[in-house]
Amino acid sequence: MLQKAIKKAQTIAVGGHIRPDGDCVGSCMGLWLYVKENFPEKEIHVYLEEIPNTFKFMKGTEEIRHEIPDEKIYDLFILLDCGSPDRLGFSAPLYENAKHSLCVDHHISNQAFAEENYVRPDASSTSELIYDLLDHEKIPKAVAECLYTGMVHDTGVFRYTNTHPSTMRSAAALMEKGIDFSRIITETFDEKSYVQNQVLGRALLESIRFMDGRCIVSSLRKKDMEFYQVQPKHLDGIVSQLKLTKGVDVAIFMYELENGTFKVSLRSTEAVDVSEIARYFGGGGHVRAAGCTMSGTVHDVINNLSRRIELQMKGGNEA
Repeated sequence: MLQKAIKKAQTIAVGGHIRPDGDCVGSCMGLWLYVKENFPEKEIHVYLEEIPNTFKFMKGTEEIRHEIPDEKIYDLFILLDCGSPDRLGFSAPLYENAKHSLCVDHHISNQAFAEENYVRPDASSTSELIYDLLDHEKIPKAVAECLYTGMVHDTGVFRYTNTHPSTMRSAAALMEKGIDFSRIITETFDEKSYVQNQVLGRALLESIRFMDGRCIVSSLRKKDMEFYQVQPKHLDGIVSQLKLTKGVDVAIFMYELENGTFKVSLRSTEAVDVSEIARYFGGGGHVRAAGCTMSGTVHDVINNLSRRIELQMKGGNEA
């Protein structure tokens, strides 16, 4: 499907979701590099918001476009790791005007909105799906680095339940391309700046457990982010660290986007499907990892989330 669409198009745009994470950047850059290498006659561009510095080791990231050109119409727009058009952000007009669209994704909330869709919610990552769709013999080392990074980040270094035997086989094949897999894990997943560790420490120190200790929540206000001089991209990993608390089934981390509006990240065990909760509030994601945007005070957000979590824990299905 993917390679057939690429062969038919002369001009191609690749886009991913807002606030791009490791899987989004890895899948987008991996595909872009693959096309540049194997289809040099094609015109292809990547459109993403500013990416975290840790991912700038990937070849070609300096060519990522953060603005769309006037009146540009592509033959093909490829959406990667993106569950809905509104999640594209600034590049949405390119998708809307493209002659053809194709989406590759693994979010359970994806409604197959593009003209062609390859959506597998059971997959570890979009990067793994891209690997599956490419000619493995034609994947160069630079592409392998990107796809491996995406898989590492969406599986928590192959620890999350979305890691399957096929995931490990794909990762092994990418390692055989000669990538420095240890450095990728250390420098893009493990390492944190001093300020990031300060913010993490604050989030852990001010966290609160509720619902008999089965849930844990922490929040960061905009004024606090300004004090620490951190941006949303610096907050990755906090909710996963909260989730490691013994006895916790649901971890919640929220940070303020603007006055009274919060970006909420959810992580869970098998006891709760957080994708269902996120969808209820207009978001989406995966069964064990999801997110949404909510308005109100911190306590309003917690109370609203608590009701949906409680319904699942009690086996309820109230609309």
